[in-house]
Amino acid sequence: MEAHMTAAGSVQTAAALIDALAAVKHWAIANVWWLALLPAAAWAGWEYLQRRLAAKALSQRTCLELVPTPAFEPDSEQIWRQGMQLVRAAGSGPWWTPCRARSVRVRLRADGIRVLTHRIEAPASAYALLARTPFGPRVEVEEVPPVADKHRRHVVRAVLALHGEPGSRLREVPLDPDPLQPLLDAVGDLRAECGDLAEVCVDLSPAPRWHLAARRAQAMHRDRAQARREAQRDARWLTRASDDGFAGAVGRLLDPAEWRGRPRGRMVMSPQPRRAGREKVLGKLAHSPGLVRVQILVRCASNEDGRAQARLARISAAMDVFAGPSQLTSLGWSLGPLRFGPDRRPWRQRFDEQWKHALMRPARGGWAHIEELAGFLKPVTGAARVPLMESDMPTYEVGVGLLPQGWYRGPDGRERLLATHENDTLFEVQSGKAGWGKTTRAQVHAVASAHNGRGLAFVDPHGDSFAEVARYLAHEDLIDRVALFDLTVHKDTDMLGCWNLLDMSQNRPPHEVCAAVVEAFAGALGWGDVTAPRALTILTKAVEALVAVNTRAVAADKPEQQATVFQITALLTHKLFRQAVVAVLHDEARRWWTDSFPDLPRESLLTVLNPLERLGASPVVRGFLGCPVSGYDIRQAMDDGQVLWLCPPGTGPTDRLLISLIVHDFLRAGLSRRDLPEKARRPFRFYLDELISLDQGSSTVLAEITEQLRKFGCRLHGMTQLLHRLSPTTRAALMQNASCLSTTAGSAEAIAQITAQWPTTTVTPADIAALPRWQHYASFTVDGTRVGPLPVRGPALDEVGHRARPGQVKALHKAAHARTGALPLSERTTIALGQEQQVLAFLAPATAHGKTGDQYA
Repeated sequence: MEAHMTAAGSVQTAAALIDALAAVKHWAIANVWWLALLPAAAWAGWEYLQRRLAAKALSQRTCLELVPTPAFEPDSEQIWRQGMQLVRAAGSGPWWTPCRARSVRVRLRADGIRVLTHRIEAPASAYALLARTPFGPRVEVEEVPPVADKHRRHVVRAVLALHGEPGSRLREVPLDPDPLQPLLDAVGDLRAECGDLAEVCVDLSPAPRWHLAARRAQAMHRDRAQARREAQRDARWLTRASDDGFAGAVGRLLDPAEWRGRPRGRMVMSPQPRRAGREKVLGKLAHSPGLVRVQILVRCASNEDGRAQARLARISAAMDVFAGPSQLTSLGWSLGPLRFGPDRRPWRQRFDEQWKHALMRPARGGWAHIEELAGFLKPVTGAARVPLMESDMPTYEVGVGLLPQGWYRGPDGRERLLATHENDTLFEVQSGKAGWGKTTRAQVHAVASAHNGRGLAFVDPHGDSFAEVARYLAHEDLIDRVALFDLTVHKDTDMLGCWNLLDMSQNRPPHEVCAAVVEAFAGALGWGDVTAPRALTILTKAVEALVAVNTRAVAADKPEQQATVFQITALLTHKLFRQAVVAVLHDEARRWWTDSFPDLPRESLLTVLNPLERLGASPVVRGFLGCPVSGYDIRQAMDDGQVLWLCPPGTGPTDRLLISLIVHDFLRAGLSRRDLPEKARRPFRFYLDELISLDQGSSTVLAEITEQLRKFGCRLHGMTQLLHRLSPTTRAALMQNASCLSTTAGSAEAIAQITAQWPTTTVTPADIAALPRWQHYASFTVDGTRVGPLPVRGPALDEVGHRARPGQVKALHKAAHARTGALPLSERTTIALGQEQQVLAFLAPATAHGKTGDQYA
């Protein structure tokens, strides 16, 4: 009875359970829509929470820019450390940060102003980690504000995904040349005036363990399935192979088992699925260190139609450098002329959200090792050919304080005339083959400086440069500033200025005049305290005596009766002239002439007389140096901003002596500007052609000009064919202080002197030796930064923008001669030859009355 009741209870329980299940079924059928909406609502709530948390985390970001030096050349170890540092920074946000917001962005940006900047955008808490980079002192880290772009009318977008087998790698690109070189070439011709912009954002995120485990399981499952399919295919091929052939076909026709449809009893062993190792199957997924999720977003914009699309195509092509077993390809698909992808709805909204907030939503296959992305994890290196941008070096405009340097052809094929700022261009050295454009480039430079209101002195031993530049200097605002000293004249009617080295009419201190003249002769002739002490003493005493005479003449208001350097010969060799001069000296100076001079051997005087005789043998040089009142005053030219053109007669031994006197006077005049306040020292440029003829043996005047005269507002531009023929002292000073270095084609030995100053570039002497005429390689200083070396074409005078006025050339010559007090050559020669008598005539009254120099002290 009890068992019966237990069975009845069980039946009732089962019936009740069935009824409950039926009720649940009916309820579920009646409320199916609510049951479907419940997980959707849960998912929506979770997604909303994730979005809010991600937005909050991504709003607290820091932006750093990595600025490399030209010598930056990282190795693979430094890049690995930088990559690991970025991965660590990506996960340094708050604990509640969603996976999609645990990212760090490397932004490569080009806007036509800067060629390709390298920015890192990471959680704010990672600042201390990223502020110090493994790249060392050759990369400067600067904190910068977030990017704020202006609106551009045309914008195109692309998402680059890694396509290939799950474990396959991108190609290992060497660091030399720079992996970013194709990208640099793709963005090198951006034009800021067109609103061009190109950006590549590489977002990195640490690999989640569960996600990585799932990907590994998928890869293993896919490999096993592939192995089974290959084994089945091989089995089918084996079965067919056993039945193939003429004999097999005849056998099947004769076999009764084939007619009855029964198997023939022959069995073929099926191949076993191949077994591949875990490392081979998983590839890069096998090792977790350095493995990251990556998404690459590209955006190009412009205000002109078609430019952004063309830029995107070039950037996509630049990514082919990474193509290997895996490659970077753009997501999307095309239908005829239409392309569907990030530029189309609804995909555009997703792209814009990723772009704006750096959300990590990588496409399938978005896994990479740091080594694969090495090209993106560092700034541009010194091994790259970086195109010159407008912001790197200005374009020349007339009259805005710029100096034209040469025509540069950009990546887009356009030529522009590069320029440097007047204040940046201190010293310049040009080297190279004769006739290849050094002097022409210097002429253009000088004309531009003159139009900028600056003073200059151009020394041209060839004498034909002024004829080429005259029509460009014949402007109303320049004519009154131009002065010409042309010593290449031949006709008696040709106009010639003069320069008395001993002229005291400018009230210069006598001891400074004496020192300048003696040092000029000593430097030009290689005299020293050891090599020619007696000649130095004789010349010093002679110059002191004649300067004293000239001081008396100026004080007596008779400057036209001053002595010149040619009266040194009369002082040393003519007894009557010497007695007249000595009579007016003070006691100390007279004592040397009366006590020491008579004991000097005749041969000791020849050392001093010889260079003077050589100078006086030329009528032109005699007329230039032998007249009493100077029209040449380089110090006055500096202070007034004059445009001084000096054309010495040649480059022979005597001519080099004259040029050396002129250059030594440059140094003296520059140093004399110490009596002016720094702001009152007007900049003044010296252009010296044929430096070899100016650099004499032990002379250090050129080195002293570059080392000492910068603070006094003086600048030096030198041209030479063979830089290595200059003295080591001069060459070292020029190289040390040069703001601009340029060279044309020439011998490898000569070119190597320049290329040795460009150790961080790939320009070789062989590259320069093959340059055609007018082509140069040059480096410049712009805003304190060296730019180049760059290949430039030397500008011609008619290309720069200064208007030629050939009709005003005669007026220019007239004004230039008037400023120097020029006279016909015959008249100058007559004055020079008769100057000794003029000095004697001045000294005669003083001698007759027994006046001494003490009265005029």
